[in-house]
Amino acid sequence: MSTTADKSTRLASPQGRHIARQIVRQAWPNFIAKMIAIAMMIADTLIAGHYGTQDLAAVAIGSSFYISVIMLLMGTLQSVGPIIAHHVGAKRRADISPALQQGFWLAILLSIPGVLILLNPHYLLRLAQVPENVLGGAADYMAAAAMGLPALLLYRTFYEFNNAVGKPRVLMVFSTIVTVVHIPLALVLAHGVMGLPELGGTGCGVSTAIVNWLALVCCLAYALWDKDYVKYKLFARLHAPSLRAIGQQMRLGLPMGLSTFIDISSFTLIAILVARLGAETVAGHRVVANFTGLIYMLPLSIALATMVLVGHSNGAEDPNRSRLTAKLGLTMAASMGLLIGVVLWFVREPLIGLSSQDPAVQQVALGLVVYLCLYQFFDGFQTVASYALRGYKVTLVPMLFHTFCFWGIGLCGGYWLSFYAPWRNGQPSVQGFWEATVLATLAASILFGLLLRRISHLTKCYTQPSITNGQASHPLQ
Repeated sequence: MSTTADKSTRLASPQGRHIARQIVRQAWPNFIAKMIAIAMMIADTLIAGHYGTQDLAAVAIGSSFYISVIMLLMGTLQSVGPIIAHHVGAKRRADISPALQQGFWLAILLSIPGVLILLNPHYLLRLAQVPENVLGGAADYMAAAAMGLPALLLYRTFYEFNNAVGKPRVLMVFSTIVTVVHIPLALVLAHGVMGLPELGGTGCGVSTAIVNWLALVCCLAYALWDKDYVKYKLFARLHAPSLRAIGQQMRLGLPMGLSTFIDISSFTLIAILVARLGAETVAGHRVVANFTGLIYMLPLSIALATMVLVGHSNGAEDPNRSRLTAKLGLTMAASMGLLIGVVLWFVREPLIGLSSQDPAVQQVALGLVVYLCLYQFFDGFQTVASYALRGYKVTLVPMLFHTFCFWGIGLCGGYWLSFYAPWRNGQPSVQGFWEATVLATLAASILFGLLLRRISHLTKCYTQPSITNGQASHPLQ
């Protein structure tokens, strides 16, 4: 006969249905916020493209470097989320304000190297062999966007706090405000309307910096105005920087940031490595990769919700609820991935047709769609599993798994499969990278799934001590 604990971890139990509704409530505002943010990036491409081809290339290259830098830094700040989620679950309200403020201090600390890198990108741009007629514009875009980096990192810290305390809807509102302001502002700055200087693609970078400060002002004003924040006493007392607390956040967050960077760079580097195969191949890969980025927002939103709710359960020392939350998150992401993969296969031709009118590009892209369909299923599973582990405050081993899978199997294996595999018969193909990417996500799904199962089992057998100042409580940390 099943025990009570066994029944409580069944997906179809009343508790399971309740947790599933919680995941949906937490996930959908994040999904909309991220899609709105993508719309802002698409707008930059359109604005720069209408201004001129060189400006489009400059924005494309400059924003790629900019995104790589901020993803590493923002990923590190994700440690604020599970730390505060544990405090919320344990009902330690007094510890929430200090943890958030230490996150703010960490954001300021991280902004220093971030701004310096963005202001001095010429070595990296030349290393990437960016043409001289584009290099200056790309550097100008990055320098302009750098002015808003401190505000962006401070805002992202507050973003993680809002997710952790279960208030993601306000993030959707902030994303909408920022995008609504950014698009006309970037258009005005690019074309020099109303007597303003004509900045071209650099205007998109200036607008990005301005709206980052706007986002920070909005979130601080909301925190001071909304009565729901009063109980946390966020700014009732100013807490000085604590090397111990910041060190704990770095220890937890740096592997998160590196994991995010590795995941993103595994796709951006493919475009560089296949450049020798011709513009049509690069464009075809880019078309399919764009769909991957859009679809990824859905499992990512489920993963963020799962991480927060697992953190709440662990803070409350409820291991059965943690396990059930992780199972539900994995089931939802895998089911969505399977459904999306099937739909993509049946609408592949009209979708590719919307992205490019070039027959050669369409041929390359259509040859990659089958890998995209397989990739979605495994990627959704591994994404939720890795974020559930963050809810357990386990981040170092997942970062090593990410490195092995996405840089080892995905990039190194893909390079061999594309250029040196015997069955290619001297005809290199970008399909080799996509074959390796599917294998990498499959391996990541297996490794993260086994690790999550192990961690959840150990947590059931382990009584967590109290967590203060963000100190990791898991026995494997």
